[in-house]
Amino acid sequence: MTEPVRLLRPLPRLLSSRPAGYASQARRSFATAVSESQPKKRSTSSRPTTVFTDKLNAGPSLADFVGPQQEEPLSQSEALELRTASVGPPGKKKEITRLPEWLKQPIPVGDNFKKIKQDLRGLNLHTVCEEARCPNISDCWGGSDKSAATATIMLMGDTCTRGCRFCSVKTSKAPPPLDPHEPEHTAEALSRWGLGYVVLTSVDRDDLLDGGAYHFATTISKIKAKAPDMLVEALTGDYAGDTACVSKVALSGLDVYAHNVETVEALTPQVRDRRATFNQSLSVLKAAKEANPDLITKTSMMLGLGETEDQMWQALRRLREEANVDVITFGQYMRPTKRHMKVKEYVTPAVFSMWQQRALDMGFLYCASGPLVRSSYKAGEAFIENVLKKRRAGINVGSGGKLNPRAVSGETKPTQGATA
Repeated sequence: MTEPVRLLRPLPRLLSSRPAGYASQARRSFATAVSESQPKKRSTSSRPTTVFTDKLNAGPSLADFVGPQQEEPLSQSEALELRTASVGPPGKKKEITRLPEWLKQPIPVGDNFKKIKQDLRGLNLHTVCEEARCPNISDCWGGSDKSAATATIMLMGDTCTRGCRFCSVKTSKAPPPLDPHEPEHTAEALSRWGLGYVVLTSVDRDDLLDGGAYHFATTISKIKAKAPDMLVEALTGDYAGDTACVSKVALSGLDVYAHNVETVEALTPQVRDRRATFNQSLSVLKAAKEANPDLITKTSMMLGLGETEDQMWQALRRLREEANVDVITFGQYMRPTKRHMKVKEYVTPAVFSMWQQRALDMGFLYCASGPLVRSSYKAGEAFIENVLKKRRAGINVGSGGKLNPRAVSGETKPTQGATA
């Protein structure tokens, strides 16, 4: 017996329940040929197409806004005057101190500045100039001659394992691993520039067994292999007080060993990471000198954090008597962001000059002191470079004894407000 044939129910028209005009707007299937007779829509506008970048390039450049302005110089009393301003909404206004005139710097511009930045990015290198927001970057990078520029290379990445309250470098308990090619890239970049003096620094890497000392020493050795006449300054961390790591870097072929105490002993717990102490920093500087007596040792201190005159005297005595430090620099602490320590005082250029003279009288080989002075700055490096070259030539230049800087280099000492 055969099954009865079932008649299929006719499908309803799919477009019957759709809004009017829908069918004309629906897309054709691939099997349907598009009529060639349909006219193509054309733009009715006769205005030519304008690209946004065309307007932008035709307008004023950044240099037109930040270039030198012809203004009358301020008198001495006006330049040293501290101005205040009230900020905030009504009812919640607070008074702040404006940045003094002697601390204002131009915005970095120029072809040389761009070229150095491109070189660094192309070789995946970092500088403390950028990471720490140094106010002197326009001077160090923006000159007319790239070979005379100064860039402080920051090794071992851009992320630190410590969190000092004055520093704007990124922090993390577990930074990325070291780049094994960084020593070679750094040496290659510096040999291309043809610099006479270079400063290397690094983030703290407490996550590494040796704190990165081997990586640092390898970089210096490769630089010296490619450019034997280049003078190298290493600004290192404290390696958690491990003097063996300090000795490894001190014996790697460098010329200047720098480690910053940053502030006086009493303020160290509030200013620096809890793992850093004043005594530990003294031991680092002492160990470097003992490992290589021919090294010039160097440290730096920030003023404006609330230090007293007695605390400054005590710090300088200990640096000279216990660690035999040769070079010291003083600079104004400047708050990087609102998350960092507040500035307690804007120290005047006259006070910086006073501490410069006191340091020289105590027997420091050289002292750079001024509001914009930083531990690595080209005028101070020029002086140390002259000292090292004279020593290589066999000229007896004092080591740790009182010395007039002008007698060594023929330069004048930094004047009030100088940025040496």
